[in-house]
Amino acid sequence: MLSVLVLLVAVLASPPWAGTAGAAARTTAEDAAAAVEDAAAAVEAVATAEAGRAVGHAAGRPARVVVVGVPGLLWSDLDPRRTPNLWKTAGSGGAASLSTRANPPRGRGFICPVEGWLTFSAGQRAGTPAMDCALPAQPRASGAQVPGWADLVSFNAGTSYEPVLGQLGQLVADSGGKTAAAGPGAALGAADRSGRVAAYAETVEGLGDLAPYRLVVVEAGDLARAWLRPAPGTGGPPGAPGGQEEDPDGPGERARDAAVAGIDRQVGAVLDRLPPDSALLIAGLSDASGVAHLHVAMASGPSPDGTPYPRGLLTAASTRQDGLVTTTDLTATAIALLGLHAPKGVVGRAWTGVPSDEPTAAVVAGLARENTASRVVNRVRGPFFGGFVAVQILFYLLAAAAFRRGWGGVRALASVRAVAVVGGSIAVATFLAQLVPWWAFPVPMAGVVLTILGIACAVTAVAFAGPWRAHVLGPPTAVAAVTSLTLLADVVTGSTLQVNAVTGYEPVAGGRFYGFGNIAFAVYSAGTIIALAGIAQWLTARGRPRLAWAVCALYGALAVFADGWPGWGADFGGVPAFLTGLAVFLILLAGRRVSVAKLALAGLAGVALIGAIAVADWSRPAERRTHLGAFVQQVLDGEAATVVARKFTAMVGITVGNWPLTLLTLVALAFLFLVLARPSRWGAPALGRAYAAAPALRAGLIGALTCALIGFLMNDSGIAIPAMALTVAVPLTLAACVHALRPAPPTTPERPSAPAGTTAPPAA
Repeated sequence: MLSVLVLLVAVLASPPWAGTAGAAARTTAEDAAAAVEDAAAAVEAVATAEAGRAVGHAAGRPARVVVVGVPGLLWSDLDPRRTPNLWKTAGSGGAASLSTRANPPRGRGFICPVEGWLTFSAGQRAGTPAMDCALPAQPRASGAQVPGWADLVSFNAGTSYEPVLGQLGQLVADSGGKTAAAGPGAALGAADRSGRVAAYAETVEGLGDLAPYRLVVVEAGDLARAWLRPAPGTGGPPGAPGGQEEDPDGPGERARDAAVAGIDRQVGAVLDRLPPDSALLIAGLSDASGVAHLHVAMASGPSPDGTPYPRGLLTAASTRQDGLVTTTDLTATAIALLGLHAPKGVVGRAWTGVPSDEPTAAVVAGLARENTASRVVNRVRGPFFGGFVAVQILFYLLAAAAFRRGWGGVRALASVRAVAVVGGSIAVATFLAQLVPWWAFPVPMAGVVLTILGIACAVTAVAFAGPWRAHVLGPPTAVAAVTSLTLLADVVTGSTLQVNAVTGYEPVAGGRFYGFGNIAFAVYSAGTIIALAGIAQWLTARGRPRLAWAVCALYGALAVFADGWPGWGADFGGVPAFLTGLAVFLILLAGRRVSVAKLALAGLAGVALIGAIAVADWSRPAERRTHLGAFVQQVLDGEAATVVARKFTAMVGITVGNWPLTLLTLVALAFLFLVLARPSRWGAPALGRAYAAAPALRAGLIGALTCALIGFLMNDSGIAIPAMALTVAVPLTLAACVHALRPAPPTTPERPSAPAGTTAPPAA
């Protein structure tokens, strides 16, 4: 089976190629007289600008890139009358929601303006040590040094992401180009690795002609300034550390409208001075309130491939979602537009256009809805999981009473079976709920609960609708098959069901945008193995055990491959866990014992498979690699230990910190082994009776539990993986156990008989 999978990898892998880019150093005569130096600088600026135009036109790329940072700007802020310049830009090129992924301190979920600018500068998540936000500090002169640069570099060098601040500005300088910045935030984004900016002004008007520059960065920070207003009594100028106070809700409505209008005027000033051979990028680099949002991203003019950005949406290989890009993608886009080679520290991918005929109003409204959905998911996720855990634990307690005490009799058992099938359907229903705009309901929490419950009941109805309902594994197999096929189809078609799902990705956080998330993997793997157990039992009962094993091996191989292949699941830690669990299932299904040697061999096969997939991904061009290929490069560069340590820390933190899921895992396992696997009021152990009626269930359950355990150890989501796997496996096993018990009446203790009389002869 492993050889077949590796062969598929070899066939689907793309041939490698690599791009190169040259760099030239620029020197100046330090001891020249001031007048001569100024004249030489002027001549050099003109020559650089002309060379940039020639290179840009020769390659179909722009002569310069102009980036306008608009921290805090939302798509809902745009209006054709109040923001005509932004509206015009959105309708003339590509538009997307921007995930402002950075590296804020632990415990703060939103991004400060300085963190957004530094992330753009480095092309990697960057942060600041302060829990509170502050405006960027003001440089003091043209060609100035960014204040506090050395401290920012020192702090970020000690973080797990190790961003290289000044990466973008240094690339431009090393290529012989000049950078210019308008505004203190722009200085952070345009500075080279020493923290210096070649040309600086307060506004874009102060920069004069933009033609001599290869990279121009402009800050339109009205919303950030309205949010971080000077603290009463400080007397400090805006931008002075400690001189601001945060309004958790952001600027008020009138202040926000005024700030947005001010941003639009600054964008208009940029458009008025924009040379015709320029690419324009606009990005809302950070939040402007104590709540995280998705922000605006726009691109117009030439794209990296030389053609103009089409009217419609933007996407990037880092997200694979139309209308969704990240801050690190902005850096990669600027580098690609300038025809430079992105160093390994830049983790984003260049923006590309997705043509659309929708009017501007529809595009803007759709992107605004995506932000609303993301915000609602962020708000309801915690309460949803809290209620989900509480309801499951309560159900296990009531089911235990029905088993151990016989409460409710046969009718109670029938109800337990139905509710168990509904419970096993909840996990897949959380993804199918994305087919309904539940987040737009007047009460979103009620909307998501009712939507998920309604879909789970529909899946349950299907499970009990066919002739398979009379079999001990019939309804559980139907639910598990729907779970497996739904998530398989989702990753093959772009993973859209996982975006903004309560158990899926959260674009605002920017942890993952495509493929199998860890929770989705847990649900998918458990559903797949339980479904295969039911199919194997059906075929074996008809005298086809070899066919049953072959079908399970083939579909299982496809499921594992889909989990790991970069174009679909792109799941590194899931493949070894899934393949090991599948191997345990197949060994037991064949009637063999699982030895330590076989278990180790299966684990090594899983590692070899994901290794082969990752190497195949790494062999592709750098801009087309997923995180699988990026990890291979990190191994080669000696940086893998940092990544593994960060993942391990996250796994421990989630396991220790997420006590509801830890409690759910313990209660589910206790119910499985202390209630179902022990004699009850109904006689023999329910799990034993289910195994007797459907021997394949034992193989499937053990395989699913093995996969969940190894997944817990190999993924950064920790306890969330076994918790969600058990959410599928235990209720469906319970449904099978109830069906196996129903033919037998409950056992009742008989009244003790009277003591037997003596049979000895009477005494003489």
